[in-house]
Amino acid sequence: MDLKQYITIVPDWPKEGILFKDITTLMDHGEAYHYATDQIVEYANEKQIDLVVGPEARGFIIGCPVAYALGVGFAPVRKEGKLPRETIKANYGKEYGKDALTIHKDAIKPGQRVLITDDLLATGGTIEATIELVERLGGIVAGIAFLIELSYLNGREKLDGYDILSLMSF
Repeated sequence: MDLKQYITIVPDWPKEGILFKDITTLMDHGEAYHYATDQIVEYANEKQIDLVVGPEARGFIIGCPVAYALGVGFAPVRKEGKLPRETIKANYGKEYGKDALTIHKDAIKPGQRVLITDDLLATGGTIEATIELVERLGGIVAGIAFLIELSYLNGREKLDGYDILSLMSF
């Protein structure tokens, strides 16, 4: 299935010069969303995953159905101040400054094999911070899965040494 046909390109959003890749039109199409999820599940089955982790909010959209299909749990990675129990934090650079991601301190048990999911690999900063959180808790990043990779932004270079699946590349 050609998943690119279900991605809507929105020019000049969120700012002028950006060609935003909108995944909601893929999610609106049940067969395409199911197919994309199945492709990630197939990839994950080869990795013997114990837990799926995804950064908010689109990492939830990708990761939760994958975790469900695998019969494993899902651990959310959220912006600082959004999780109710004790967390650990990783700082990362954004286009216009810095931000932080957090995960519950007890979300991952040492030695668990983790699949990280997100909708898009761009510069790699969000996933790099997510990897840091997983590894600080003793998790093993067994794979990282994206719907879309913006290859021209070279985010994959920040993830050197990790196994990556991208269903589409722009």
